[in-house]
Amino acid sequence: MKRNAIYQLCIGAMIAALYAVLTLSLPMLSYSAVQLRFSEALTVLPFLFPGAIPGLFLGCAIANIASTFGILDVVFGSLATLLAAVWTSKLKNPWLAPLPPVICNMVIIGAEIAWFETGLGPGFFAAWLWNGLTVGIGELAACYVLGMILLYVLGNIPALRRVIPAGRLALLRRPERAEHRA
Repeated sequence: MKRNAIYQLCIGAMIAALYAVLTLSLPMLSYSAVQLRFSEALTVLPFLFPGAIPGLFLGCAIANIASTFGILDVVFGSLATLLAAVWTSKLKNPWLAPLPPVICNMVIIGAEIAWFETGLGPGFFAAWLWNGLTVGIGELAACYVLGMILLYVLGNIPALRRVIPAGRLALLRRPERAEHRA
């Protein structure tokens, strides 16, 4: 196994553990209709680390075992995170990295919560829109505020720079201003 593959595997395992611990340690914020999961800040990491994808999926699955929404949240919550992680890894702009988790969770988790509240009755679509909005607000806070800070801080840690693909690292750097160029 290549050295970088081992690093990515270890990063994935650490992210899985961190995601689960962060979510489980703050259950009132993590499992309500208005969710603010601090662990969701980690969902921007596939932009830098491919090994984050399985780690996020596994960490979310472990954390969702404690969800009041049961097995449905383990399945659909984890799939929303997996879809968002894969999508994030494909992006070329770091400022767009938080967008896939926001969109995936708004749509999928919003629908999941609406289904628990109303079933597939006449109130489903209104509940879906409302829950998608409330989940989206929490995701925006976690991913765009905390996640972007995390993305840029990790990209500047010398020990981590060697395991971040060079192309990804270059995307984090700010373009130099014209007056500073020689």
